[in-house]
Amino acid sequence: MKITTIKTIVVNARLRNWIFVRIDTDVPGLYGLGEATLEFQTRAVTGAIEDMGSLILGEDPRNIEHLWQVMFRHLFFKGGIVTMSALSGIDQALHDLKSKDLGIPLWQLIGGLSRKRLRMYDHLGGGESDAVYNSAAVASFSEKAARSREDGFSAVKILAVGRTAPLDGLAALNEAEALMRAAREGAGDDVDIMVDLHGRTTSAMAISYAKVLEPYRPFFIEEPCQPEDWEGTARVARSTRVPIAAGERLVHRHEFLHLLQAGAIAVAQPDVCHAGGLTEIRKIAALCDSYGVSMAPHNPLGPIATMVNIHFGFSTPNFLIQEVMRSDVPWRDEIVTGVTPIVGGYVEPSMVPGIGIEIDMKAAAKHPYQEVRPIQWYHHDGSVADW
Repeated sequence: MKITTIKTIVVNARLRNWIFVRIDTDVPGLYGLGEATLEFQTRAVTGAIEDMGSLILGEDPRNIEHLWQVMFRHLFFKGGIVTMSALSGIDQALHDLKSKDLGIPLWQLIGGLSRKRLRMYDHLGGGESDAVYNSAAVASFSEKAARSREDGFSAVKILAVGRTAPLDGLAALNEAEALMRAAREGAGDDVDIMVDLHGRTTSAMAISYAKVLEPYRPFFIEEPCQPEDWEGTARVARSTRVPIAAGERLVHRHEFLHLLQAGAIAVAQPDVCHAGGLTEIRKIAALCDSYGVSMAPHNPLGPIATMVNIHFGFSTPNFLIQEVMRSDVPWRDEIVTGVTPIVGGYVEPSMVPGIGIEIDMKAAAKHPYQEVRPIQWYHHDGSVADW
């Protein structure tokens, strides 16, 4: 069996463009699908997939680890978010292809079932971009958290900290507390609430935010500092009883090792579309397991990435919970078929060979690539802020 073509299919999803990868073989009808979505750098990733794909054309797609090493090592300059996102999409497609060839679901290929059902968590508004990023109002937080509970979810993520300065004042702390209190009132005591700080703060300010959020018992606080500031993240972890989660912008197990050795995180959040695909994320999970750290993969992306994460979660012993953006765009369910339904906040394992996803090319063509500008925030004095 040989790889004959590697191509990308780009679908606009408002805040981002989904980047789907398709690998075809010389076996009629046998192909694999993956996802390499990276916000605001779509053309860079599709170009990297074209460059990287040329290294493995004509190779046997079933030799996944070997091909991963070729793509990672033979470019000489290793890592980086664009390169690793491209590698991630190709790696997912290779796993899909191999499990289809064997006639088994992907979770079976990567270790079999570790659990009978998989817990999912919601975003406010189901993940619609305005609800997530531009709706920081007390009434909105309460109503949307209640809606997630009514839709059967037992966990929801919020962004209770908005635009914030490296060291901010009492007003910012009061606003964060009010939003957290509203979410707790709407969700009730039986729903776990995660709070994403989105790397907007310094460790000192994150510690202050954690103190005002702590009485409302967040399930975890996510990305309190910028990804390279693992020492700052460790300082936050030592200062609060709330578990700390991080890792969505890290791209290799070596980067997670800093967090683990510093005791900075209770929950690791690698993204299967950025951290080297299934080949690398499984190694990250094993590394985290040796430190007693749970896995909650980052996933605000498309339906293929969601299904890959679900298969990964079913086969991973230290898996905790899975993020999903179920309502980011109205056409989400039109683009693909085969996504496992969420019932009562859980999914059951798919029995379809491979990832179980098929792309409707006619539906995808209705939403072609569009240039998406990143959210750009500035502090009150005009200096650049992290969003």
